[in-house]
Amino acid sequence: MAAQSQIYAGAFADPVFQAQSVFRALMDGFARPGTVANLAALASPPSPLGKASGAVALTLCDHDTPVWLSPALAKSAVPQWIAFHTGAPMTETKDDARFAFIERGGAVPSFDQFALGTQEYPDRSTTLVIEVEALTGGQPLIARGPGIKDENIVAPKGLPDVFLDFWTANRAIFPRGIDLVLTAVDAVLCLPRTTKLSPKEA
Repeated sequence: MAAQSQIYAGAFADPVFQAQSVFRALMDGFARPGTVANLAALASPPSPLGKASGAVALTLCDHDTPVWLSPALAKSAVPQWIAFHTGAPMTETKDDARFAFIERGGAVPSFDQFALGTQEYPDRSTTLVIEVEALTGGQPLIARGPGIKDENIVAPKGLPDVFLDFWTANRAIFPRGIDLVLTAVDAVLCLPRTTKLSPKEA
């Protein structure tokens, strides 16, 4: 059983102000896909959830947003931590989740296992939050689409080899599909489903 101190501690010291700060960073990130945004407010969630992912959870999750957690997160104190601080219910069914969290190094399921929305209500989809090793230094990808002037280079480090296949399939069903928040240490990189990614030629 998780230590009570792990569950009760580690949230924002000033919840309203700090959640607003993180929310603005996320909205800016989705408006300018592929840009790295440092978060001014971080959480200290139980391991293995990272600080930036914890801040995203505190900001976006509430009692109306079912949360799916990777197996490693589900076995930790993280479910109780998120439930205590946000009121969000947990779900073991991926396509019931409004938000899904995967820790650094965790297996990433194919995106079509999550809620993809409908043609009429594409917003009824999952936002997937994945912690990676770093938001730079990985395989360079060219990002194009709304919010990007010409093109942007993104190079997150620590994504699975099949990531680009997952993302291409996700992009193909637009306006349906998941949205993605990548986190590392104290920063986030947002990729809405509108963003097209392709390999950067050497």
